[in-house]
Amino acid sequence: AILCLCVHHPDEAAISPQDPILRIGSSLTATCTLSPEFGLHASMLFWTLNGMRLSSSAYTVMSSDVLSVTLHNLNGSKQQSGDNLVCHGADGHVLGGSCLYVGMPPEKPVNLTCWSRNTKDLRCRWSPGGVGETHIRTKYTLKYKLRWYGREKECENYSTGKQRYTCYIPRNLALFTPYEIWVEANNQLGSATSDITTLDILDVVTTDAPANVQVSRVGDLDDQLTVRWTSPSELKDILFQAKYQIRYRLEDSTEWKVAMDDVGNQTSCRLAGLRPGTVYFVQVRCNPVGIYGSRKAGIWSDWSHPTAASTPSNERLQSGSCDPKPGEQNSTLRRELKQFFGWVRKHAYGCSGMSIKLYDQWRVWLQKSHRTRNQILQDDNS
Repeated sequence: AILCLCVHHPDEAAISPQDPILRIGSSLTATCTLSPEFGLHASMLFWTLNGMRLSSSAYTVMSSDVLSVTLHNLNGSKQQSGDNLVCHGADGHVLGGSCLYVGMPPEKPVNLTCWSRNTKDLRCRWSPGGVGETHIRTKYTLKYKLRWYGREKECENYSTGKQRYTCYIPRNLALFTPYEIWVEANNQLGSATSDITTLDILDVVTTDAPANVQVSRVGDLDDQLTVRWTSPSELKDILFQAKYQIRYRLEDSTEWKVAMDDVGNQTSCRLAGLRPGTVYFVQVRCNPVGIYGSRKAGIWSDWSHPTAASTPSNERLQSGSCDPKPGEQNSTLRRELKQFFGWVRKHAYGCSGMSIKLYDQWRVWLQKSHRTRNQILQDDNS
């Protein structure tokens, strides 16, 4: 951006008006008044706007020492520091200048949302109203106060760049009492205030993403993976609870599938019904709930970094066998149930042995027996 450097040479010429503030679409007539002792004549002067020479058809020689220029239907300033309107002598040297601030008053800020990390701080974000561009420097101030008592305060830590409509309150926040929060926008043409947002810090809590996400195979089971993770450190407080979401996608896909909408307050989960011999990417995120008895759910954290793992290959599928028809599926199910209960009588003692772990062991045994049987058939055929 071109910085506006307002140039003043009062001994040679005076520009009027000096640094005007105008609305988009306005007209302006500016004058350059020469000091008579320098022997210059107004007809020899010219004007530039942001370095571009203005057409002489916009000039009026008002006297031997006064030259005016009229600008119609002004566009918004190209930089918030203002546009440079400069009066030059015949040889091009600068006699004087003025900064033009052309823009619009701010509109009411919208979409004010806030969230807290572990109830100790608060960060709020909003959007400028309307088209958002005022073309002149506009100051946004986030203000807050306890709803029923306390004085009004201003947030002091504003972000810049892509997150410029964001402010951070790092400390000294009260719990169990709602806050009123709003944003004020001000510039040289006007001001506007957002709607007031009322919230309790406990109702807008979020955490870091779960850490140390690990994905591993379940023995030789070709359709399952186990996912384990570490709870965010904030949840180590006994007053915090959490629920988790797990999602996964195929290696060659961009579409995520949510496997568990609410895993509950635990740190592991098993994915089933996966494709054999396939690489999967898995992510986990966290939502604190029930904090200090709050009835509202917290805010979902970011997803963890993707973790990859592959399911074991299924040799039966690789051999080119087709999915069985429904009748064949029922027959296969009855046969495998018979095999399972026969295997249980042989390997388990009493009902205490009936567990998911035992079922998994049988699945492994069943797959191995299928592979052994397929290998025998292949050897017989050869």
